[in-house]
Amino acid sequence: MKDKISIVLVDDHAIVRDGIKYLLEEDDKLTIIGEGSNGLEAIELVKNLQPDLLIIDVRMPEMSGIEALKIINSQPTTTKSIVLSMHDSEEYILESIDAKAMGYLLKDASKAEVLKAIYTVYQGEKFFSGDISNIIVNNLLKKSSSQITTPSDTSIPSEENSKNTYNLTKKEIEILQLVLLGKTNKEISEELNKSKRTIETHRFNLMKKMDVKNLIELSSKAKEQGFI
Repeated sequence: MKDKISIVLVDDHAIVRDGIKYLLEEDDKLTIIGEGSNGLEAIELVKNLQPDLLIIDVRMPEMSGIEALKIINSQPTTTKSIVLSMHDSEEYILESIDAKAMGYLLKDASKAEVLKAIYTVYQGEKFFSGDISNIIVNNLLKKSSSQITTPSDTSIPSEENSKNTYNLTKKEIEILQLVLLGKTNKEISEELNKSKRTIETHRFNLMKKMDVKNLIELSSKAKEQGFI
């Protein structure tokens, strides 16, 4: 990683930009090199400054953040983008992903989550908070022509039918299906009458076996394997 990660902030509320700057400037590996208040300014700032990261709001005057991202990402660029918004609507989230945003955070995210998102996206990986991930996964499930088999069904996919190349155990498959239904570790532990720690261990193991880092990747690979 180079000395400083350069960041451009674009939000139509100066007080929001000031708050984000205050938060980020406490980290000596981050530097704010530009600010804007609408999508048009975002396009110019990225073009002229070529920041490592663009943190941008959705709803702004002149041009929305989503429209700006579509234009920015239609051209070759090394700038990666994170949407930071107060809106958790499925429409905005999915449109941001279509515009090639690599992260989506809500404005009530904690400092730790914001910093984690920045470093994750800077390293070329996508970052979506838990609630946002659930919305994305649910959308993927809607598009699927199949139904997720629930653990109560007798038709848990066999290795042959699901092409279970990751060698998941029956318990891991059971937990995988519950995760894909949007259930939390706590809810799964209550449903299976297991400790939360046990569920976390199984979930960690299945994600490690499938070589995924988040719910988006997990859902995609689960679909490939026939679990969706």
